[in-house]
Amino acid sequence: MDSSIPMKSRYCIAPSLLSADFARLGDEVRALEASGADWVHVDVMDNHYVPNLSFGPMVCKAIRPHTRLPLDVHLMVKPVDALISGFAQAGADWISFHPEASEHIDRSLQLIRDHGCKAGLVLNPATPLHLLDFVMHRLDLILLMSVNPGFGGQQFLPATIAKIQALRSMIDQYQAEGGHRIVLQVDGGIKIDNIREIALAGADCFVAGSAVFSSPDPDGHYRQVIKQLRQAIDGTHEHSPNGGNAPSPDGVHALSSNGRV
Repeated sequence: MDSSIPMKSRYCIAPSLLSADFARLGDEVRALEASGADWVHVDVMDNHYVPNLSFGPMVCKAIRPHTRLPLDVHLMVKPVDALISGFAQAGADWISFHPEASEHIDRSLQLIRDHGCKAGLVLNPATPLHLLDFVMHRLDLILLMSVNPGFGGQQFLPATIAKIQALRSMIDQYQAEGGHRIVLQVDGGIKIDNIREIALAGADCFVAGSAVFSSPDPDGHYRQVIKQLRQAIDGTHEHSPNGGNAPSPDGVHALSSNGRV
C-alpha cells in the first residue's frame, strides 16, 4: 500500500456524518474511530448545487479535535474554491468536488494540493469518465456517486457497477504507465448486502451513512456493523451475496491481486 494513502487495510470504510446524530457529532466521530472506521466522510451541501444544506467549515473545525481519523470532505457546492480553502484550514485531509461546480477544474484541484490536502473529483451517475482524461495526474481520489447527490438513504443504482469496472481499468492503466496511486471511492446506497459486489467491481473505499448509523451497538458504538461490512467484502458474512460461504479461490484472487494492497 502506498504510505501516502492513510488506510488501515486494503479496503477503506468511510462512514458519512450526514446520517449521524447532529446533536452529538463529537461523540459520533469518537465512536467511529473506536469502532474501526478508516475515514470520516463529511458531506457538504449548499442548497444550491444540491437541494439540501448540511455542514460548513466551522463544523469540520469543531469535530477535528475529536478524532485522529482522516476527514474526507465531499463538497456538493458551487462555486468551490472559497470553501476548499475554508475546509482545508478547518482540518480536512481529503477534499473532493464535482467538476460541474468549478470553472477551472485543474486550478481547483491544485488549490486543494496547495493547502496540503489530498485532491479528488466526484462524478455523478450521468457524468462521463472522459472528464478525467487530462487531470489524472492531479488526483488522489475519484469518487463515483451511486445515487444522485443531495440526500442520504437512497438506493444504490445498479448501473454504477459497470462504471466502477470501467474506472478501475482506467486507474490500473494509468498506474501501469507509471502514474501514482488513485483511490476509487463509491458513495450511495452501500450496505452489507451489496458491498462485496462493489468491491469486486474495483472499489477501494466505501462511503456508508445510514447503513452504519442505523445499526449502533448497545453502547452507542458501531463495531458490529463495521465488522459486518468488512466480512461482507470478504464473502464471510451470513447475508453476503454468496450466502455466507467462504469465498472461492477465484473470488479471493479477484479481491487480492488488483494492485491495491
